[in-house]
Amino acid sequence: METTVKAEKLCKSYAGIKAIENISFSICRGEVFGLLGANGAGKTTAIECILGTKIADSGTASILGMNPQKNRKKLFERVGVQFQESSYQEKIRVEELCEETASLYREAADFRKLLTRFGLHEKAKSPVNELSGGQRQRLFIVLALIPDPEVVFLDELTTALDAKARREVWKCLSELKDKGLTILLTSHFMDEVEALCDRIMILKNGESVFCGTVREAIATSQREKFEDAYLWFTDGEEKL
Repeated sequence: METTVKAEKLCKSYAGIKAIENISFSICRGEVFGLLGANGAGKTTAIECILGTKIADSGTASILGMNPQKNRKKLFERVGVQFQESSYQEKIRVEELCEETASLYREAADFRKLLTRFGLHEKAKSPVNELSGGQRQRLFIVLALIPDPEVVFLDELTTALDAKARREVWKCLSELKDKGLTILLTSHFMDEVEALCDRIMILKNGESVFCGTVREAIATSQREKFEDAYLWFTDGEEKL
């Protein structure tokens, strides 16, 4: 299968303190890959190094066979990104922000259809700063999908969403995956990871402590539930 995202021995430190060390994995087209770990484990740093928004101290990364720093312009047209924290103009309306985002791409997806799909069509005229936390989160996902990307990076994609909204987002992403979209996501919701991810990597103190499927994680930890397995790998639960 075609590899769309690849990281090899990525390392990054800040002021002598390691954020990630020797992170390596590859993701195939149409695969959902989950990058898991506690806050500060290195998830966002790993994504930033893969995207080229941060320069790794060592190691290499590629997206769609291209160097994310040398081929930034080409990748910009084919990759979508949603970070956990984003800020925009104070009074910009939802549809204005979508229009501005779509104007940056030669072949953008229909943002009105995306707003409808993610339950935001009635908020098109509303200022972004008047949206609830959950509505903003769904809007950020819409913005990441406007480029009609081949690969999308989603950092804590369903934070602040209620249970119903989370499941609706899962359904939309599963449909996009079936059409060939590659997704790299981070999440603290284990039910979300089980529902969406084909494979996962668990980080602890910037290093990989597991890479494989959810079933393999459960089998390795000898636990019955994935959440217990995750805690076992991250030392959130005492290892027996």
